Amino acid sequence: MNIITRFPIGQYVDGKRSWLRIIDSRLKLIILFLFLITPIWSGPIWRISLVLFLILITFLSFLPLRIWWRSFVILIFLSITIGILSILATSNISSLDFPFRDIEEIDILLKNNLNWNFIELPIFSIGFFKFGPYYISSKAIDLGIKTSTLIFTVIHSVNLILLTTLKEEIVWTISWFMHPFRRLGIPIDKLLFQLLLALRFIPLVQEELQNIIQSVSVRSINLRKLGLKNSFKMILSIVERLFINILLRIDQGSESLLSKGSFDINTERFKPLKKQKNMFVIINGLSIFFIFVAIFLRKQYGSI
Repeated sequence: MNIITRFPIGQYVDGKRSWLRIIDSRLKLIILFLFLITPIWSGPIWRISLVLFLILITFLSFLPLRIWWRSFVILIFLSITIGILSILATSNISSLDFPFRDIEEIDILLKNNLNWNFIELPIFSIGFFKFGPYYISSKAIDLGIKTSTLIFTVIHSVNLILLTTLKEEIVWTISWFMHPFRRLGIPIDKLLFQLLLALRFIPLVQEELQNIIQSVSVRSINLRKLGLKNSFKMILSIVERLFINILLRIDQGSESLLSKGSFDINTERFKPLKKQKNMFVIINGLSIFFIFVAIFLRKQYGSI
């Protein structure tokens, strides 16, 4: 299995089928920050709406299905799993929640006939085993929604940008926004060059992970015969070998750069070519309209 081609996470995939490629890289960066920043201090409805809208964008982006469906399914499963674990881990712990509750909260709940528990399970028995009581509070549900939606929104939105935007364009876009800081003497070009190296290093990490997985599969290791302790030691040794190989790649790359001596860093050469097509104007105009609508909706309904 080729991880690089089957799971192109954080990699640019060339093509012309998606309208996401037409959007100006500066507008893409603003939209990305909307997905990353607006969930902060927002309610569960806004967070779920962002996830649904991001899923809608993915299905209507006309990107080839083979590019994103595997990582999409894995990310959905990971988000739901972490959300469920967050709910279960923070439920049925009254000693942690009670001291921080408002003194008048009980009177308000009794007056309005409300309950702060979302699900309540009484004591029940199955054969000789007794279970309960157990409850899932509304705060636990809220925490589960926050963690699951945040993981999906952050990872998938960044992945869509990296799939449809050249790394050089991303670096130029950030340099365009950070241009006023050059007057303060901040080495913007050097920092962005380091960012470009980090973005280009993502496929190398996936390649090393693939090599480690292939080397383990060739040896046909039977985890049942090793036992729990030895299996855990083997997994730790694999992870250690992965980091050693990655650090070795970093050391080799740094030595190759230092051997060239001084080199000029100019992010302006990464500036994308201007496109004057009608579709380019329409798509970018709709993107600007979406940015203003998203800001308005976040201001009006973000706390729900």
